[in-house]
Amino acid sequence: MFEQAQIQEFKEAFTIMDQNRDGFIDKNDLRDTFAALGRLNVKQEEIDEMLKEAPGPINFTVFLTMFGEKLKGADPEETILNAFKVFDPEGKGVLRKDYVTHMLTTQADRFTPEEMEQMFAAFPPDVAGNLDYKNLVHIITHGEEKDQE
Repeated sequence: MFEQAQIQEFKEAFTIMDQNRDGFIDKNDLRDTFAALGRLNVKQEEIDEMLKEAPGPINFTVFLTMFGEKLKGADPEETILNAFKVFDPEGKGVLRKDYVTHMLTTQADRFTPEEMEQMFAAFPPDVAGNLDYKNLVHIITHGEEKDQE
């Protein structure tokens, strides 16, 4: 289902989400994960809905299986876009350059300063310092800039 490198990345994500390090992702872990991503007002119902998707307690095997089911047949553009949307709870379609820099240089598979420089050279933020991630995702998946609607 997944390559070894992908499994390792999922393991890192699981470890980050398993805030209390008990080997399971529960309500408190999800709430803490959302808080770490800057989303402090997540409703209990929303967390309950997420947990209902699992057949039982979420250990790493269940986590991996759930992702496999979610990603099977998923459009790569939609998958990447959804990853950015996690960091944009208000749905503005843009992220602050400083926030993107912080997240990409401090979380999981960290970018180097040189990689950040290359990314912003290829995909410069607007004059307000915002990165249009919808256009970025389109360029990543299609290799060309999206026509402005």
